[in-house]
Amino acid sequence: MPNELIKIDHGAGGGMSQELIGDVIVKTLGEVYVGLMEDSADVPLDTARIAITTDSFVVDPLFFGNGDIGKIAVAGTVNDLAVSGAKPRYLTLALIIEEGFPISDLVRVLESVRATALEAGVLIVAGDTKVVRRGEADGLYINTTGVGLHNRPELRLSSRRLRPGDGVIVTGYLGDHSVHLLSLREGLGFETRVLSDCAPLNGVLADLFDACGAGIRCVRDVTRGGLGTVLNEFAGDSAVDIRLDGSALPIRHETGMAADMLGVDVMYLANEGVLCVVADPAVVPSALDVLRGHETTAKSSLVGEVVAGDGRVWLQDEQGGRSTVDLLYGAQLPRLC
Repeated sequence: MPNELIKIDHGAGGGMSQELIGDVIVKTLGEVYVGLMEDSADVPLDTARIAITTDSFVVDPLFFGNGDIGKIAVAGTVNDLAVSGAKPRYLTLALIIEEGFPISDLVRVLESVRATALEAGVLIVAGDTKVVRRGEADGLYINTTGVGLHNRPELRLSSRRLRPGDGVIVTGYLGDHSVHLLSLREGLGFETRVLSDCAPLNGVLADLFDACGAGIRCVRDVTRGGLGTVLNEFAGDSAVDIRLDGSALPIRHETGMAADMLGVDVMYLANEGVLCVVADPAVVPSALDVLRGHETTAKSSLVGEVVAGDGRVWLQDEQGGRSTVDLLYGAQLPRLC
């Protein structure tokens, strides 16, 4: 079966469906899949509050340096739970597969799902598989739903809690994921020097919350819309301004070159393994120490501060000039994740 292609009959619900699910999907997921192949999962939740998130993934290309659609699906869902302060526990995994898709590629994606779930410490408890005709999907689409436990009552994370004096931290190079995928798609030649930053970050955040607790005002993963969009949402929600130090923004040289070639602004490019953290100034040094102690967030930088204002984000350059970072309206690039 691994050398075969997906057929419409694999989605018909009969014997071929059972072979695909049992012999390929469940077998490849191994110990991270604990479902009973029933219509719903029955799982223990020893908490009064849970976090739930869902997302769909339509990555092009499906495979890239440092990841694939399977890794993004797990990491993206885990990160969405973790930035809310929850501990990710369970995922569902739904696959929409195009007729003719190589089963060997499906196995490769599922192996990545398994490895990322193990890294993040989450279990896959339920799923669904659909097969569509040729031309009705771009190879493979994935939908995931995640459930996390709120077990840190000291946390009060909210984009409405920012106060003047708070520090703004970015945990990695901006725009690398977007530039890597664009380079693969457009043949720009940067793909070996700029890899995707895709990674699950719940372990990092657990250590950050242990060290800084209620001193962390808000956390967001910097995905679609980039840092510029995240900061505009923060500033608007809290009715404050955010001042950025342009020289402190972590932007890889090659990423900046690629953005210039494409005529796009790095501030609006997506990442899949970078966080924006706003923290009380008293805990900023501790937060940076914790973040820099993890490989995935070793490039964490203090890039700005919250100041009194009315909901704007502005960038100060090395010469003292100021420019406004507006909320992105529309899309400057095709969807990448």
